[in-house]
Amino acid sequence: MKQYSLRQVSEAIAQGNVSAVALVEDALAHINNEQGEGQRVFIQTYQQSAREQAQAADRRWAQQQAFSAIDGLPVSIKDLFDVKGEATTGGSVVLSTAAPAAQNAAIVDRLLAAGAVIMGKTNMTEFAYSGLGINPHYGTPANAFDRENKRIPGGSSSGAAVAITDGMCLGSVGTDTGGSVRIPAALCGLTGYKPTARRISSAGLQPLSPSLDSIGVIAHDVSSCLLLDSIIADSPLVVERAVLAKARFAIPQSLVLEGMDETVTHAFYQALEQLRAQGATLETLPLEEFLELAGINARGGFTALESWQWHQQIIAAGAGQYDPRVLSRIRRGAELTQDDGIALAALRTDWQRRVSAKLASYDGMLMPTVPTIAPTIAELDADDARYFSVNGTMLRNSSVINFLDGCAFSLPCQPEGTAPVGLMLAASAGEDARLAGWALSIEHALKRA
Repeated sequence: MKQYSLRQVSEAIAQGNVSAVALVEDALAHINNEQGEGQRVFIQTYQQSAREQAQAADRRWAQQQAFSAIDGLPVSIKDLFDVKGEATTGGSVVLSTAAPAAQNAAIVDRLLAAGAVIMGKTNMTEFAYSGLGINPHYGTPANAFDRENKRIPGGSSSGAAVAITDGMCLGSVGTDTGGSVRIPAALCGLTGYKPTARRISSAGLQPLSPSLDSIGVIAHDVSSCLLLDSIIADSPLVVERAVLAKARFAIPQSLVLEGMDETVTHAFYQALEQLRAQGATLETLPLEEFLELAGINARGGFTALESWQWHQQIIAAGAGQYDPRVLSRIRRGAELTQDDGIALAALRTDWQRRVSAKLASYDGMLMPTVPTIAPTIAELDADDARYFSVNGTMLRNSSVINFLDGCAFSLPCQPEGTAPVGLMLAASAGEDARLAGWALSIEHALKRA
C-alpha cells in the first residue's frame, strides 16, 4: 500500500482532497489494530483529543484560517517531552508516579500552535540510553522490514520510526544524543534529520546528556523533515536544492567504513556511484581524528557523566525498576568528577576545531549511517555481550556528529526490495541550510537511479 509523506498530505489537505478527520481516523485504526505494533509503538495515546483537534482543523481549513501547513496532520512525540499534567517517563516505569509536568515542552507548544494533531508519546529505549530501541517495560516495536523475524527498529527513538512506517502518524519528533533519530530512520527505511542542537529549544526535554542532546525529526523524505523542522525550530531554514555537479563531498576513511556487512557495503558504494554519475566530486579524506574518540570517551564520556548527575537520586531510591542494561551504563558516570567533565570539554573543543578545519573546503561528509542492517530483537534480548557489541556498532558513526556538534541527514539508499540502509550526509555546526539543499539533491539522485 502506497504511503504518502507529510509534505504530500500537507498539499492534499490544503487543496481540499483529504480531511484531518479522515487522516486521524486512519492513524487511529493502525494504532488500535490488535495485530499491529500500536501497543508497543505508543506509551500513551491521545485518542479523544486527536479527534477533537482534527475536527477543529477541518473547520479552519474550510474557513481558510489554517494555522500552518501541517494543521490537522497526525504527528507523534517521543516520551521525553513534557506534556502539561502528565509525568514524563522517558520509556521507564521508575518515573510512572513522578510529579506531572507543569507546562508543555517548547516543541509541544509549537506543534499545537501549528494545529498539528499529536497522536501520542512514542516508545523508546529507557532514558534514551541505547541505539537499539529495545525496551523491556513496554515491549519493542518490530521493524516493518522482515517483520516475521522481528528485527530491531533502532533507537533510541524506536516508536517514532515505526509509528511512521506503520501509518500511525506522518512525522515524528525525537531526540538524538548519539544517533537516536538517524539510526531508527536508517534501519526502518526513513529519513532522519539531526539539526545543529541550538536550533531547537530543549525546554521541557528530559535530558540524557545536555552536552550532546539534540531534537530531531523523522519522516518519509527530506522535504517532510524540513516541514516539521520549520514548525519546531527557533527559525525555519531557507533551503534551495543544490546542483550535484557543483558538489565536493568527503568520504572519511577512518573508523566509519569498518565492519560494514554485505548489504550496507553494496548500498553505500552504489549510492556513491549514483552521485558521481550526477557529477558530484567525492574525495577520500583520512580524518584520523575519528580514531581519537574511543580514547576520549573510554570512561563513558559526557553521556555517562551527565546521565549519572541527573539519575543518581532516582537510582538510589529505585534502581530495581531500571532496565539493567541501561542502569549499568548510567552507573559508569559515578566514577567521573566535575574535573573530568572540564577535561572532556577541553578535549572536545580542540577536536572540533581540528575536524572542522579539515572539512571547511567540503560541502559535507558521506558515510553509512550504521554499518549493518537491523539484527533481530531475540538475539539481542538473549545475550548481554551481543547487545552491547551491536549497540556500540549502531552508535559508532552517528555519535561522531554529536561530538562534533554538527548536523546530519540519514537518507534511505538501499536498492528496492532489500533491507533498509541509511546514507548519512553530515557537516559541521550551523551548516544546516546548505546541508539540507544537498540532502534534497542527493535524495532526488538516489530516487532517479
